[in-house]
Amino acid sequence: MKTIDELLTEGVAGRRVFVRADLNVPLDGTTITDDGRIRAVLPTVSKLAEAGARVVVASHLGRPKGAPDPAFSLAPAAARLGELLGADVAFATDTVGDSARSTVAGLTDGQVAVVENLRFNAGETSKDDAERGAFADQLAELADVYVGDGFGAVHRKHASVYDLPARLPHYAGYLIATEVGVLKKLTTDVKRPYAVVLGGAKVSDKLGVIDHLLERADRILIGGGMAYTFLKAQGHEVGSSLLQEDQIPAVREYLRRAEEKGVEFVLPVDVVVAPAFPDLKTKAPADATTVAADAIPAGQMGLDNGPETNKLYASKLADAATVFWNGPMGVFEHPDFADGTRAVAQALVDSPALSVVGGGDSAAAVRILGFDENAFGHISTGGGASLEYLEGKTLPGLAALED
Repeated sequence: MKTIDELLTEGVAGRRVFVRADLNVPLDGTTITDDGRIRAVLPTVSKLAEAGARVVVASHLGRPKGAPDPAFSLAPAAARLGELLGADVAFATDTVGDSARSTVAGLTDGQVAVVENLRFNAGETSKDDAERGAFADQLAELADVYVGDGFGAVHRKHASVYDLPARLPHYAGYLIATEVGVLKKLTTDVKRPYAVVLGGAKVSDKLGVIDHLLERADRILIGGGMAYTFLKAQGHEVGSSLLQEDQIPAVREYLRRAEEKGVEFVLPVDVVVAPAFPDLKTKAPADATTVAADAIPAGQMGLDNGPETNKLYASKLADAATVFWNGPMGVFEHPDFADGTRAVAQALVDSPALSVVGGGDSAAAVRILGFDENAFGHISTGGGASLEYLEGKTLPGLAALED
């Protein structure tokens, strides 16, 4: 895989460089609530601009249905990128149309432009190779060189991620190079003990990575909504907590295999419950109580790890040499149910281990709860991509850069 440093050595002054970034930031209306993914691509964009490239930044945002939708415009992300760069960033109101062509044509050396949401074009996500390829052909007309730096999208076989690199000289940006380097430390020559913390809503989202980690991890800590399927699989009642009944057989098999292989599976010993899901807009106090994990009352919903679980999990992480964390321990967006996620984050801050926060909600939680990002070994920008990498899957966007 060629890197951006090799491209810079070749020279980029006056060349149109297409940077496939991941600007898929959370929005409240037009307000960005977490700009972490924009900041993550800054090293690549700024270095190219400083070297005189005419930088064309492209990304998706949300899941529009292959047509323009103002709710998913990249305009706020383009404005924030300009603020962070300290320079004007041009914005094209389409992706491959008149606005994109004229905006790119108007760039001078060292200038940056952002084109509108790639997913406003059906060809970006099409499963039809010809349709996707036709869109990639149009994108290729905007550039002379391709730099892949949207790690959060490399697990997608999309036109801008998979097909476009085949049409242009291609290189990996700083973010992708860093992400791959860190994830390799979780898959080859891992320093032990190796602890994995998995949370989030659904067991089904994590089946592949659990299966893979049972062959590699020393201990696996489970939290979040997915914990209740594990508790149910052990024969405990879980009240009205989130539950995937159809996954119980698979979970029981994982617990059996873990015992067989000597992998320590750690589940909550107490949980914070409430009669209903909390109001995340008003943050109004919830009727929260703490109960033993094997004694959740009927009509009560588990929404966070309890204080004894927080102590237990901190102790299980204290002696680890490597930790991978993906998924919050509870509804961290509400103050009554944030302690479990905060406890895991604090345990990683306190630990000398290589700590990798695996993107998605866990990365957002670190920032929302006020932690210094530099206190962690690495915070990934791609939750789904990092999980699939750890599953051992071939990621289309990385394969395209390696050709």
